[in-house]
Amino acid sequence: MRGTNNFGVSSVVTMLLNVLHNHAPTSRGRPVPQRVLLAVMCACVVLVIGMVAAINLAVPMLAASALHPSASALVWVVDTYVIFFACLVVPGGAAGDRFGRKGVLLTGLVLFAVGALMSAAAPNMALLLAGRAITGVGAAAVLPNTLAVLLHAVPVGRKGATIATWASMTGIGGVVGNVGGGTVLSGGSWRSLFAAAVPISLVLAALVARVAPVSPRNDRRLDPLGAVLLVGASIALLLGIVQGPEAGWGSAVVIAGFGCSALLFTVWTIVELRVEHPLLDPRLFRVPGLRSACLGMTAVFFGMFALFYVNASFLQYGKGFSVLRTGLGIIPMTIPIICGARYVGRLAQRIGVDATIALAFGLVGCGLLGLSTCGMQTPYAGYAAWLVVTGTGVTLALPTLSGAIASSLPPAQAGVGAGLQATTREFGSALGVAVIGTVLTARFAAALPADIRAEDGPHTVAQALATTTPHRAHDVIAAFVSGTQDGLRVIGVAVLVLGGFVILQSLASRRGRAGPTAQR
Repeated sequence: MRGTNNFGVSSVVTMLLNVLHNHAPTSRGRPVPQRVLLAVMCACVVLVIGMVAAINLAVPMLAASALHPSASALVWVVDTYVIFFACLVVPGGAAGDRFGRKGVLLTGLVLFAVGALMSAAAPNMALLLAGRAITGVGAAAVLPNTLAVLLHAVPVGRKGATIATWASMTGIGGVVGNVGGGTVLSGGSWRSLFAAAVPISLVLAALVARVAPVSPRNDRRLDPLGAVLLVGASIALLLGIVQGPEAGWGSAVVIAGFGCSALLFTVWTIVELRVEHPLLDPRLFRVPGLRSACLGMTAVFFGMFALFYVNASFLQYGKGFSVLRTGLGIIPMTIPIICGARYVGRLAQRIGVDATIALAFGLVGCGLLGLSTCGMQTPYAGYAAWLVVTGTGVTLALPTLSGAIASSLPPAQAGVGAGLQATTREFGSALGVAVIGTVLTARFAAALPADIRAEDGPHTVAQALATTTPHRAHDVIAAFVSGTQDGLRVIGVAVLVLGGFVILQSLASRRGRAGPTAQR
């Protein structure tokens, strides 16, 4: 059976690559309308971004499943996908340039389907996490090449509008992931979420094979060693953070995780400084404006995805929401993102970029702190109001920081800027999930009554509810809500502190540029 499955996957990949090389209707036959190509590429973006948001809704179901995952394993179910996505998105774009963007995009969609199928059928946590890793690799191949395919196909006059539409899909993908994921999960188990992604990704692969044009290749060299080192260093860092509450902060696994992370990041930096075509040139971070903007992007997604991780469980456990209602419950945060993005540029021109970034971080940090005050008795309207505050901050931050990253690099390095944005965004997301999951686990265990808390746990709400009587369920939920509040409080303060560093670095870089000008 195993050999048959491997043969089947290989056959699908071979078939798709044959379609790419031997049958290109967009170049040999009647051209496909640009709006059709745009719709297909945007659907691919929504799929890979939506999966980041949707999985959070499945955490309570997965916690109560027959796999009996620990609290740290639940974090890894979310973060394994995100960290492979984050670390390989730049190599994914480089692979598209070298081997053909359409072919790499097709391969990415197939890998996404294979990983989702493996996750849906996983009999244990090890195979589930392996499936999540494969899905993340596929997502990293999909995201950059959708934009590359579009920019090759559209005329110069349409490139700006095309980029704007493509970029908006990252926000819409989060909404679709929450609503679509809630809809799928309301009618099945957590496995149905992964199973639903399989036909969607294969249908999109067929559409890409049909409508995407073949773009020219270049001889850009890849940096596989840099990619492996970056993935390894990131996983080691998250291992140290995530395993702390369960293994103990002085345990060998935690110390080894942090030690290996420091070592691998150091080796990665040395390697990247020496190779001719680095995965991500560390010298770029000598530019103060770029450094501060990347830190800002990381901090915003650190706060946003930490919220996404606990929001789903808080609304289901703390407020008694159904999984579908939980998916809809995050929508107030997205309203400012969808409706207000067009006005951010005008505001930045009026009050200045630094003031806009400061306002953005103030709103995100205060919104998270406001959410940390919400408990089981808080009306949803009050919770939604703080979501709107947080979403308004995100709305101000994303285009402003994206513009700062782009303006810090010459036009010839626009692709590098796009890769930096994707990497910092996804890395911040993974780090936010890891940190809030760690704080939540520690504070939840501490808040449980002594007669419920076992010597070796329980570390999840589902485990605690399964080992206590129904009339003590309120105590378990109260402990979870308390842990959630502490986690959001930590994240909110961290976002405010990081935002302060971003503003200080930005001001310093502007003074540095103004100094030589004043001397002249």
